[in-house]
Amino acid sequence: MHIHITPRHLKLSSKIHSYVVDKVGHAEDLAPDLIAAHVVIWHDEKPGSKRPYVVKAHLSVPGPDIHSEDNGGTVYEAIDKVADHLLHQLRKRKTRLQEKNKHRAKLTKERARTRA
Repeated sequence: MHIHITPRHLKLSSKIHSYVVDKVGHAEDLAPDLIAAHVVIWHDEKPGSKRPYVVKAHLSVPGPDIHSEDNGGTVYEAIDKVADHLLHQLRKRKTRLQEKNKHRAKLTKERARTRA
C-alpha cells in the first residue's frame, strides 16, 4: 500500500511521518485489498483555537472509498481520532462483504438443490 502524507502550515517531522504510517498501516490488516492512503495534516493558525490540528484521510479501496476528518489539540490526538474512525469504517466494510458472500453462497446452494 502506498501512503501519501501532505503537511499544511507545519513541518512534517520524521516522528509524525512514522506515527501516521504506523496508524494507517494497521488498516492493511483489515483490508488487504487496500490500494493507497492519502493523509493531509494541517495546523489552523487562528489565535485562540482550542483544537488547531486537523487531519483528513482518504483510503482507496475497491468500491466506494473511505474518508475521515477530525481535529485535535495535538497532531497525535487528531491522527488517533482519524485512525480510529477509519478502522471502524473498515470493520463495517469487512462485515458487509462477509455477509454478502455468505448470502451469495446460500443462494447458490439453494439453486443447486432446487435444480437437482
